[in-house]
Amino acid sequence: MLPILLSAVTVLSAAAAQVTYQNNSGTILRVDTGRYGPELEKYHYYYDQWPIGLAISSTSRFFASYTRGNYSFTLGEAVNETAEIPYPSTSLNLPVSQLNTTLYITPENPRRPETLWLVDTGRPTIMDSQGAPTMPYAQPGGPKIIGINLASNSVYATYIFPVSVHFPDSYMNDIRFDLRPSITASGQGVAYIVDSSDEGRPGFIMLDLGTGESWRRLTQHPSTLRVDRDVPSYQGRPFYQRTMGIPVQTLREGLDGLQITPDGSRMYYSPLTSDCLYSIPTANLLARTTSDPLAEIKAANNVTNHGQRGGNANGFEGDSNGLIYQLMPEHNAVYAYNPHTLQTEPLVRDPRIIWPDGASIGQDGYMYLNINQLPYQPMWNDGSDLRMYPGAVVRCRLPGGGGKIVGLA
Repeated sequence: MLPILLSAVTVLSAAAAQVTYQNNSGTILRVDTGRYGPELEKYHYYYDQWPIGLAISSTSRFFASYTRGNYSFTLGEAVNETAEIPYPSTSLNLPVSQLNTTLYITPENPRRPETLWLVDTGRPTIMDSQGAPTMPYAQPGGPKIIGINLASNSVYATYIFPVSVHFPDSYMNDIRFDLRPSITASGQGVAYIVDSSDEGRPGFIMLDLGTGESWRRLTQHPSTLRVDRDVPSYQGRPFYQRTMGIPVQTLREGLDGLQITPDGSRMYYSPLTSDCLYSIPTANLLARTTSDPLAEIKAANNVTNHGQRGGNANGFEGDSNGLIYQLMPEHNAVYAYNPHTLQTEPLVRDPRIIWPDGASIGQDGYMYLNINQLPYQPMWNDGSDLRMYPGAVVRCRLPGGGGKIVGLA
């Protein structure tokens, strides 16, 4: 893998050169063009609903999930470059207020079909009589993980969580999988889930896909907590959250992005409001206190801080070369942490990347990004919707021949 990764490093290093500073604006001064990296291609436009999640199948089927609003469905499949339809059926999407999802696709293996996984938070945002948003606490059986067989377009798996694992204030936000039969005693693999609770109890949730058992790790560990009163900048402006009925505040979300390495041995992660990247051996996340009473202490002691990366990061992705891609909404960019150089390196930057909210790597060697202008949504701007249609999916080719991680199936 090392020669391939070093090749990818060469490509990234080229992107890091003086490409940003090209003087073509008619001035004698050095100019930041706001762009570098591989060509950014426009792939899909959203004209009716603003997206939050996306996933690309092995046959290039494209799926999207959506934020709350007056929408007719919250999970869809694209039928052309500008339209989506409810997936897999209208009935699964009803009532609209109850399905709030992020998406991930795992490849086919001898034990499972190619699967579209849905993370249903079970905590819809509801507007009160004054137009202010509220988020009721989760009820038992509400938050769930749903598996859809992409060959038959039917739900074949549903997992729920006990209140000792999914707290009332929990908010499941992203998911990764290791489906190798050796990972768990059940032989069916494990899901790693982010709990982004903005009330101070973020952490990891693990789910045995064979037994349905679940457990937590690193709850309230410093590496999963939000950075209090962090003020980011979007499009050159300091950002404060202005929500109707609530005093002006800063973003409160804790643990957000996660990405597993191609060999399944390590999990990278960070809170949304942190500038630092962390990781932990997955063995520490998989350990159960039922067999090792010190499992939580060992996990806390094995967290690695990889240092600052140059800004807040939203979601993560990773490729077959081991690069950890981090979506950087402050910079309209995607960065890549390189575990061999131990540095965060630039991949792509473009003024059109206004809040990259979710990424998916296809087996075609492209990374697909949702662009949804999140800082301009009504919930963060006193009820005023400052977004401008269309939303979009853009894509860029990965460096060094990188592709989707398929070795964990």
